Amino acid sequence: MKKTVYRLYVCVLGMALGLLAVSPAAAQYRPRVSFNGDSAVGEDYHIEAAYSWWNAEPSLIVNSESLGIIGTDVNLVADLGIAKKRLPVFDVVLRPGRKHRFRYQRLPIKYETDAFPVAREFVFNGQRYRSGLPVTTLVDFTTHRFGYEYDFVYTRRGFFGALVDLKYTNVDVSLDSPIGNEFVSATAPIPTFGFAGRGYVMPNLAINGEITFFRTPESLQEQLEGDASYTDFDINGTVNFTKNVGFKMGYRRTSVFYDVELDTGDLKFKGLYFGGVVRY
Repeated sequence: MKKTVYRLYVCVLGMALGLLAVSPAAAQYRPRVSFNGDSAVGEDYHIEAAYSWWNAEPSLIVNSESLGIIGTDVNLVADLGIAKKRLPVFDVVLRPGRKHRFRYQRLPIKYETDAFPVAREFVFNGQRYRSGLPVTTLVDFTTHRFGYEYDFVYTRRGFFGALVDLKYTNVDVSLDSPIGNEFVSATAPIPTFGFAGRGYVMPNLAINGEITFFRTPESLQEQLEGDASYTDFDINGTVNFTKNVGFKMGYRRTSVFYDVELDTGDLKFKGLYFGGVVRY
């Protein structure tokens, strides 16, 4: 996996160099790529939809305090047996103009274990779970993302722009055992800001990069009685078979941290993904 990620980083470097334009001297040492028309293959569209499978490795730590009883940092993977699985990702992009993109993404993140014996003793939501106790765990971290992107640099060889979006991340953790059922639930909109870019190394091969982030300002943490941060990094390559159909593969890393009232969580997902793209 690490080797694949390194290759993707190298591709991004190539994208940046391509966007800066190659000097005539450099062109003498490599063949010139011919771009016909006003845009590369895959840039002539108004609606784009993509469906991917993300083989994300989870790192999930939650803590819930109740009735004045301090909770324990619970590792949902090591302590309760949450296992890695492929996550479906659905994306839609509306492009009314060349430099404007309205985006939506749905990422259902759900895990379940059945009567898994607790690996170590911990306290969750005021309830003590002793080692060996069978616990059925239901976890839902589904995220909806609504965003707008403006590409202030746009050429036939690619673009670079800024984006702002609103992420609704659902946090539901339920532990069901012979001693009772305990759960925590929260849903809050998280605004994020970032940048996105694309470069065509060939007329039908694009390298895409994107990063968005957010952190609650220290001046507002006391007023809001909480803290939160969100970082999402994505790099991928897209092969466009025609202007309407393509295939993409990439690497994504997402980190979410929240500390609200009596609950905290540190959620991380990273891994490769692949999927298809259709445009109209």
